[in-house]
Amino acid sequence: MNVPVKIAGLGAVADRFDCFLVDQFGVLRDGRGPYPGAAETLSRLKAAGKRVIILSNSGKRAAENSRRLAAIGFDEANWDLFLTSGETAWRILKAEMADGIERRCLLISRDGDTSAIDGLGLVQTATGADADVVMISASEGDRYPLDHYRTLLEPAARRGVACFCTNPDKVMLTRDGEAFGAGRIADLYAELGGTVRWIGKPFSDIYAEAMRFLGAPDPSRVVCIGDSIEHDIAGAQGAGLASVLVATGILARADDAERARLYREHGAMPDFILPQFLW
Repeated sequence: MNVPVKIAGLGAVADRFDCFLVDQFGVLRDGRGPYPGAAETLSRLKAAGKRVIILSNSGKRAAENSRRLAAIGFDEANWDLFLTSGETAWRILKAEMADGIERRCLLISRDGDTSAIDGLGLVQTATGADADVVMISASEGDRYPLDHYRTLLEPAARRGVACFCTNPDKVMLTRDGEAFGAGRIADLYAELGGTVRWIGKPFSDIYAEAMRFLGAPDPSRVVCIGDSIEHDIAGAQGAGLASVLVATGILARADDAERARLYREHGAMPDFILPQFLW
């Protein structure tokens, strides 16, 4: 097995690529705020004439994420598109649910956010017992144990209700540290016997949407930057794109041996490793 090339900053490889697909949480920021130098590095990419997409496994719609990142010191002029798994899912479901049939939806979200289903003709329900569809867009794993979600989801899984997970991340970064993410809740739904449709990294829909926006560029000139081997690096590899793993976010405490184990586990390896998202 080859080993990734260690680089000190993005400037070392910037000339190789025209388009940068940059993860949000774990690369630009954590649950407390922006990483030092991250906003300036995005600015350097744009100043160098690069096209930048913020590619995030957030179950929220893109506009809300873009505003939220701007509110903590990032300049929205420094990305061409903010594309989330929630936005990708919303567009897919908007097309698939254009039949006008009213459906009841059990929405698993955070802070009462309903943007994942707004405008889709879905009626929100509080229980899986009468749901026609389950939408898992976010986790409150820092507030509730996994058994809280088991109680909500078990009746729907038992009835074979279709479930959409619009945030595949198994771990999320909160103000107080790590907690289980929406992807872990979706895994629970599958363990309960339900069927899950996954939308977001590492799955293909979000990469196809990004490449359409970019006008189908030469894949060899596109690079993905993320902190998750399971999501960012495996997703890039599946899409035929280069990748950079940053040693912040969920792998901040991992050493070379732990990363090598994860490469083997997920069958994916980055082309480069970067200590932090810096130029």
